[in-house]
Parts: sequence; structure tokens; C-alpha cells
Amino acid sequence: MRDWSLQPAIVATAILTALLTQALLSCSLRLCSGNAEPGGRWLSGVAINWRSPLITALGLSLLLRTDHIATMAFATSIAIASKFLFKTNNKHFFNPANLGIIAALTLTNDAWVSPGQWGDEIWYAFIFIGAGGMVLKRVGRWDTTGMFLASYALLEAIRNLYLGWTWDVWAHRMTSGSLLLFALFMVTDPRSIPNARPARLIWALAIAALTFILRNQFYLSTAVFWALFLLAPLTIVLDKLWESPRFEWKQFKKPQLSSAG
Repeated sequence: MRDWSLQPAIVATAILTALLTQALLSCSLRLCSGNAEPGGRWLSGVAINWRSPLITALGLSLLLRTDHIATMAFATSIAIASKFLFKTNNKHFFNPANLGIIAALTLTNDAWVSPGQWGDEIWYAFIFIGAGGMVLKRVGRWDTTGMFLASYALLEAIRNLYLGWTWDVWAHRMTSGSLLLFALFMVTDPRSIPNARPARLIWALAIAALTFILRNQFYLSTAVFWALFLLAPLTIVLDKLWESPRFEWKQFKKPQLSSAG
């Protein structure tokens, strides 16, 4: 309906490459120790966290566009490998899907991102906010999304007033499906963003400001992705300034029936 031109082979390539890369690097870097992770499954004696690579693969399938299987495989392998290579204190600071997108855009000739593919219909906003709300309620990262959207909205509003434009221009920019998708599902990745709340607020404000500059000063349509990529190392500094426990996914145990039941 949206004419995304999604190719099943490209999506399958992203998923299979992500799972395979995760398995190979888990085996290589853990020396096949078989130490289990939350959400892990045993595969040839190695505990594989299949949820993380699957999320990354689906994110790339939604955002990255290419007509070549090799390009998607390249982007996906870079994305998964970044979790193992770019780490400090056992925490990766690049968003995997975002890094895969940047790598494909800069190192290949047949990859692109279509920020306008979602349109700007209001019902998209309700879907994204509803779905994103369920995720953010569990991970507790509403503060990051709120700060990013509020800061970016304020900057765009000031620019709108300065240029004397009507407010439908501002509304058009703020209801962009790609912007909401980024704010709700990418900039809030709890495993790669700062741990402490004050640090997350500063980080989100910085990304909003850089996004605004890149979009309006340099007319970069993919500004949000470049802003997140360029400011990812800032997470290391902020985590040192504000020490806080690292995010861990909660584990849910199946309820046990009582003997009377």
C-alpha cells in the first residue's frame, strides 16, 4: 500500500545474516563457552541471544533500501559485529541497526533510506505511539523519547516562527512516520544509550539539536541517523559522569501450580 518495494529475499537475507553473524561471533569471542544469556538458545553448544539480532534485522528491513542481497548482507553483518567490537565496560555504544545503515550508505553505491516512506498521516502517529508505548513502558525509557521529541519540536517551532511559516508546515514535520519510528524504537535502545536518567536527557537533547542542524543547515534528509551515529560515543562519557546500573531485561518465570491446584 505504501509502495515500499520490499523484497522478501532482501528481508530473509537480513534475518539469516543477523542470526548467523550473531552465532559465529558468539562462538568466536566466547570460545564456545556456552554461557547463556537472557533470551538465549543453545546452538552447537553456544548460547545465542536470538532476540537482539532479530530486532536489528527487522529494523534494517524497515529502514534500509537496496536492490542487492549482498548489500543487505553487508549492512546486517556490520550491524551485528558492532555489538561485539565497539564495546566499553561490556556495553556496546553504537545502535546496531543505525550503524548498519550508515555503513551501507557510505561504503556501497546501491543503498538508500527513504525518510518519507511512511507519509505523515495522523493514524501513523497513533500506531507508532501505541506500539512504542508498550515497549517503552517495559524498558522505562519514555524520558529519552520525550526529551528528543520535545527538544526537536521546540527547535522546529522557533524556526517556523522566525520564517513566518504557517503551522501546518511544523505539523507536517513532526508527524513524519520516520521521525516517530526513530524516536520510539531507535533512539531508546536501552542497551546502547546512557544508563542514568540525567545522562539520557542530555544525550537526547544533543541528538535533537544535531538533527535540527543537519536537516535545516545542511539539508540532510537522513539527519536523524547521522546524528545518532556521530553522538553515539558520547554515551561513554556520560556513563562515566553519571554512574548507574546497566539495563538488563527482566526475566519472567512461568507460574507454578500449587499442590492444591
